Amino acid sequence: MNTNSCESRPQNHAKFDRKSELKAFDESKTGVKGLIEAGVSKIPKIFIHDQDKLDDYRSASGDSNLSIPVINLEGINDDSARKYVVEEVRDACKNWGFFQVINHGISSNTLDEMISGVRRFHDQDPELRMKFYAREESSNKLMYNTNFDLYQASVANWRDSIYCCVAPNPPNPEDLPQVCSDIMLEYSDKVRRLGFTLMELLSEALGLNPNHLREIGCAEELFFVGHYYPACPEPDLTMGLTKHTDSAFITLLLQDQIGGLQTLHENQWTDVKPVPGALIVNLGDMMQLMTNGEFKSVYHKVVAQKVGPRISVAIVFRNMSQTLYGPIKELLSEENPPLYKQTSLKDYVSYVLLKGLDGKPGLDHFML
Repeated sequence: MNTNSCESRPQNHAKFDRKSELKAFDESKTGVKGLIEAGVSKIPKIFIHDQDKLDDYRSASGDSNLSIPVINLEGINDDSARKYVVEEVRDACKNWGFFQVINHGISSNTLDEMISGVRRFHDQDPELRMKFYAREESSNKLMYNTNFDLYQASVANWRDSIYCCVAPNPPNPEDLPQVCSDIMLEYSDKVRRLGFTLMELLSEALGLNPNHLREIGCAEELFFVGHYYPACPEPDLTMGLTKHTDSAFITLLLQDQIGGLQTLHENQWTDVKPVPGALIVNLGDMMQLMTNGEFKSVYHKVVAQKVGPRISVAIVFRNMSQTLYGPIKELLSEENPPLYKQTSLKDYVSYVLLKGLDGKPGLDHFML
């Protein structure tokens, strides 16, 4: 008998008031970490996913024979080396939607300190974390909460997060938590510069001018997200992060060495294995929309685990103005007509937030 199955739980026949449970959990302002601090050995019902969906998520989980491309950026200022890298980027974007980069110019010390900084924030005493707890994003102030779609999603995920817009107008250091302010600003600045390089490579991979994606605002704004996935006492009942695609242009992701991130490739869930010193690049829905489906935004998820905390840091390249984006005209032809309607990223994100992480692609709503 599977002791971790839903059936193994003692049945509580009292009426479950999900809305009240969510509200009480949210108003604690201490997140999933607060449950661990309280010593829970059974996860609350709001976190228990439908077993059929979990079985589907895990039916082909973690194929050890597949791995996402790892691209070496060393020497990209040399013409012949750059041409090879551009070909690798093109192949990864068309076939995977995910790749890792090494020799990207950000030191391992900086990466390790960024992971430590996020850990320090979430490991603070609850009353220190609570000062930053909020549900509404506010200019470039740091926000802390659990499950951005807590009230929209059908079930909660086992993670807490901090969020902050870090470019083009970086926050004042005194407005950030002291335990991670310096490294947040340093790391964000370095990732921004790396992002500019990646935008050039992506533009070239599409056969466009190297500055094309930057000139249309794809690197206009950087949004910092620091995820904290506590060790879960019942990982077979929940998820760290439900399957989803990212909304924006690209995300640069730093993950620790615990693992748990998986991406869907050819209908097979594939582990995104941690590579020391590497950063993960994944394409968002707006990149698929702009490239008219040539580059892919793919499903990914994070499994809950008994080990932890797992920590990851995402820098999302976005533009939340009302700038409209549609398939890039230079990529269209009679044989390749536009597949998607124009939309602003702001409106696209509003749509995705409204529907929550329901496992359905947001792009379907914008198809012609």
